[in-house]
Amino acid sequence: MRAHEDGSWGRYHGPNVEQFEADLAAFHNLPATLSCASGTIAVQIALRGLNLPEGSEVILAAYDFPGNFRAVQDSGQFPVLVDINPRTWCLDAETIEAAINEKTSAVIVSHLHGGIADMPAIREMADRRGIAIIEDACQAPGGWLGDKRLGTFGDVGVLSFGGSKLLTAGRGGAILTERADVLQRAKIFCERGNHAFPLSELQAAVLIPQLKRLDETNQARWSQVQQLRELLASWDDYLRPIELRTDSRPAFYKHAWLAKSENLANVLARNAEQLDAPVSGGFHGFVKRPASQARKVGMLESAKEAASRTLLLHHPVLLQTDPQAIPWISSWISSVLQKVLDSPSR
Repeated sequence: MRAHEDGSWGRYHGPNVEQFEADLAAFHNLPATLSCASGTIAVQIALRGLNLPEGSEVILAAYDFPGNFRAVQDSGQFPVLVDINPRTWCLDAETIEAAINEKTSAVIVSHLHGGIADMPAIREMADRRGIAIIEDACQAPGGWLGDKRLGTFGDVGVLSFGGSKLLTAGRGGAILTERADVLQRAKIFCERGNHAFPLSELQAAVLIPQLKRLDETNQARWSQVQQLRELLASWDDYLRPIELRTDSRPAFYKHAWLAKSENLANVLARNAEQLDAPVSGGFHGFVKRPASQARKVGMLESAKEAASRTLLLHHPVLLQTDPQAIPWISSWISSVLQKVLDSPSR
C-alpha cells in the first residue's frame, strides 16, 4: 500500500528494490546482491557475470530444472551432463571432477527437493581445478549448510521468487556474490538504458516482509517434514525419502521420495491428481538430449531413475495449521501403497 500511495510502484529506481537488495545481502552476510526478473534469467546473468570463454563447457546435473540447460546454451557455452547422487538428487564433487576437461569453465550445482549438495567438497575441488561455481539455491532459500547460507558457497548464487517459491512475488530472482567483478559484469549485462530484467518496486515491497519471516517459516516446514517422514518410515523400502545432512538446516520447497518402481510412482501421481493432493512427479531431466546439444558423461542411470520415479510433496501443506494435514498425507500415501502391494498385477 505504501508503494502504491507514494508512487514508487511505477519508478525505474525506487526505495523498495534498494531496501530488498540490502536486506537480502545482510541475510546472506554478503556485501551486495542484484535482483532481477526471474530465477531463470538469474542463472544466465550469473553465467554472463563470470565472463566464461565463448564455447567453453559448463557442467550440470542430467536431472535439473529445464531453464538451467537453456541458460547455458543462451550464454554461449556447451552443456555437459553428469549423474546425480541417487540419495540427495544433487551433484557430488567426484562426479563433477570426472567430467572436467580442458574446455570446462564452470559447474551449476542445484540444491533440489530438500537435498543439499556437499558444497565444501565441491568448493575445494573447483578451486583446485580452476572452475567457477554457480550455486542454484532457487529451491532452498534461507537454508544452511554448517555455518553458511545456501547460495553463498559458489562464485555466484541464484535465487528465484517465482509464483510457487518459498519467497514469492509472482516472478523475480536474484544473484548473490562476494566477487565485485562478477557483480559489475552482471550489472553491465543487464543495463540496456535501464535494467533490462528488473524486479519491480511492487514485487520488492511484497518480498521484504517475507524475507524477515523466512527462518521462522523454514523451521515450521522442517518440523512438519520430520513428522511426515516418521509417519511414513515403515514404507521406506517402497518410497525412499531424500537423504538429509545432519550438519544442515534444509529449506523445503519440495520434499522428494524415490519410488521403488516407475509404476508405483505413476499410480501415486495419478491418485494425487484425482484427489488434488499436493504430490506430483519430478523433472524430466536431460538424459534424452542429443549429442549435438550436450556432452554426456557416463550412463546417467540415477538421473534416468529420478526422471521416472521421483515423487514430490509441494510446500504449502507444510504451513497448514490443521493438525490433521500431515497425518492425512501420510494416511493417503500409505493406503495407496498398500493397494498397489495387494494388487495381483503389481
